[in-house]
Amino acid sequence: MAAFDTRLCALDEVPEGGSNGFVVDTADGRCGIMVIRRAGDVVCYVNSCPHIGTPLDMQPGRFLSQDGRHILCTTHGALFEIDDGLCVAGPCVDDHLTAVAAEVRDGSVFVTHAALPTLWPPLPKDL
Repeated sequence: MAAFDTRLCALDEVPEGGSNGFVVDTADGRCGIMVIRRAGDVVCYVNSCPHIGTPLDMQPGRFLSQDGRHILCTTHGALFEIDDGLCVAGPCVDDHLTAVAAEVRDGSVFVTHAALPTLWPPLPKDL
């Protein structure tokens, strides 16, 4: 596996006990990634519901249920375990979110660029 070579964000951009979302350019488009921070460590998943592929956050960066115990897909209300991405309620029960391996070092969160899938087309050059 390639090294954690791409800085995703500063650790401080994700509140303790909370979440945030980020977009990374891939070789042929872009990939959305959600980051959940717990006890100073992070868990990362691709920001795509396994049910129909929509982003999970209706409000940017807000991925957790109201009680903070699950990841919530705001499209259809699916709930996912934070530790392993398993869907425990909703239309995709027993399916999983796609995990993104990450490393926290020097106050930042890093991912492996080559391992990221493309979810969305690239942005037009003139934007």
